[in-house]
Amino acid sequence: MKLGIDVGRVLISPGDNARPDTSFIGGSLENAMNTPPYDDMFDIVPALVERFEGRVWIVSKCGARIQERTLQWFEHHRFFERTGIHRDQVRFCLKRPHKAVHCRELGITHFIDDRTDVLEPMIGIVPYLYLFGPQRGHAPAAMRRVTTWKDVAEAIL
Repeated sequence: MKLGIDVGRVLISPGDNARPDTSFIGGSLENAMNTPPYDDMFDIVPALVERFEGRVWIVSKCGARIQERTLQWFEHHRFFERTGIHRDQVRFCLKRPHKAVHCRELGITHFIDDRTDVLEPMIGIVPYLYLFGPQRGHAPAAMRRVTTWKDVAEAIL
């Protein structure tokens, strides 16, 4: 078993509901570093790392500037030390459907993301898909909705 996890609006808090990701993506570096982790993430992710025996990958879609900012956020929040995920288990891609390519290459069996358009290309590749966070409408049948990290713990642990 191997787990893949998205970053924005999954590990990192979406911030203000009216303007999600604004502080992290469009704000200053200081604002980005002060963007909080998602509630309970630092409580649940280490347990997932243990459950998956360290086979947990971060797979994020973003350009070079946000890749650098993401790695800085990880350092600022001591993400690797606090979760047990290794620095070399972070992958980036430039297009959302390319996450499925990484999943196939890595043999990911479980993936957590906040976007159906990311998870849909994984159908048939990743057996267990988790649609994270508050969502409008119903989750497609191939995806299990998990609104919070406590829901993730209940679903996977």
